[in-house]
Amino acid sequence: MPDPIPTLDSRFSDPDTQATPWPTTRETLENAQLFWITTVRANGHPHVTPLVAVWLDDALHFCTGPAEQKAHNLTTNPHVVLTTGCNTWNTGLDVMVEGKAHRITDRPTLERLATAWATKWDGQWQFQATDTGFSHEASATALVFAVHPTRILTFTKSPYTQTTYNFD
Repeated sequence: MPDPIPTLDSRFSDPDTQATPWPTTRETLENAQLFWITTVRANGHPHVTPLVAVWLDDALHFCTGPAEQKAHNLTTNPHVVLTTGCNTWNTGLDVMVEGKAHRITDRPTLERLATAWATKWDGQWQFQATDTGFSHEASATALVFAVHPTRILTFTKSPYTQTTYNFD
């Protein structure tokens, strides 16, 4: 995929600022240790929870237990927002990835993802690929999802900018 074109939203940006370059955004997605995922419950209410994720093949990947709330939510509504960044006012970059989550069950892709998880966290997250997702820690199972972005928003602080990348 060619690099997406950043668009600065001047309504929410300081004067004389530039859009966040895609390599900066991609690096943030690749290196972030924690994301917050927002899913939609069957009753339409949001559900937010932290998780770890891996950026691979132009998508953000995460896993969850089949009995967890987010797994239930995704069966009725695949729309998600994954957010990462920092909780400071004057420094840092916050990134929000919008898209639809879809299950990954392709064994070669799952094996690549298991390797990516282990590499990103120096072996702290060990998964084995199965025909339905991941297994780990005494045969616990996890469903694996990919989110190919439809839109990414970035927010820099001091100077303040809002950048949009559309993937339609």
